[in-house]
Amino acid sequence: QLQLAESGGGLVQPGGSMRLSCAASGFTLDYYSIAWFRQAPGKEREGVSCINKFATTNYADSVKGRFTISRDNAKRMVYLQMNSLKAEDTAAYYCAVNVECFDSPDTWASRDTSWGQGTWVTVSS
Repeated sequence: QLQLAESGGGLVQPGGSMRLSCAASGFTLDYYSIAWFRQAPGKEREGVSCINKFATTNYADSVKGRFTISRDNAKRMVYLQMNSLKAEDTAAYYCAVNVECFDSPDTWASRDTSWGQGTWVTVSS
């Protein structure tokens, strides 16, 4: 059974940094692409970053240059390093498996995508 568990969320000031972690279990991470999504209150879920099994990455335009996705297959972990955080980054962040890291974040998820439970990130002074 594919399972993902996010951690590392919390409160951070604008301009600050935070690292989110996604722990994978029930499958061999090496063979899968993983993506991070987020959903702010009153808004639709949006793709943030995606990393395929070759460690090729894609990012939403809104986070390019500020966020970095990485993976450690041996530890079964995927990370999202977030720098220069803005108030508009406030959202629940989810990692997902059974995704395709196409150019457009709108195309990463499908009906086969499995999701973690999410971790909340609040950017506020």
